[in-house]
Amino acid sequence: MKHAFFPLALCLALAAPAHAQEPEEGLGLVERGLRQLFDGFIQDLEPTLNDLTQSMRELEPMARQLAELIGDVRHYEAPERLENGDIIIRRKADAPPPPPLPETQTDQPPQGQIDL
Repeated sequence: MKHAFFPLALCLALAAPAHAQEPEEGLGLVERGLRQLFDGFIQDLEPTLNDLTQSMRELEPMARQLAELIGDVRHYEAPERLENGDIIIRRKADAPPPPPLPETQTDQPPQGQIDL
C-alpha cells in the first residue's frame, strides 16, 4: 500500500496546475481526485477492516488474560519455537519476580448432601 501511494502522490504533484491557471480551479480538481481515490481505498478495505475488527474482538479476552499472566513484557526475551513446535517465552534473568498468578475458578462439587 505504501509503495502505491508514493508514485501516485508524485503523479498528482506533477499534474498540479501551472502558474497561468487559476489555483482554485486546479486545487479543486486535485481535491476531488484525491477524495475519489481515498473513497475507493476505503470501499476496497472496508471488508478487510471489518474482519480485522471482529478478529480483534475475539482475541481481546485471551490478550487480557495473557497480559495479566505476564505483567510487563519488557521482562521477557523474544519468543522461541522449539523443535517440537512449542513456543516458549523466557523471563530475563535480571527481571523482578513475576506477578502472582491470578486465582482460577475450579468447578468443585457442592459440599454436603444432595437430594435426588
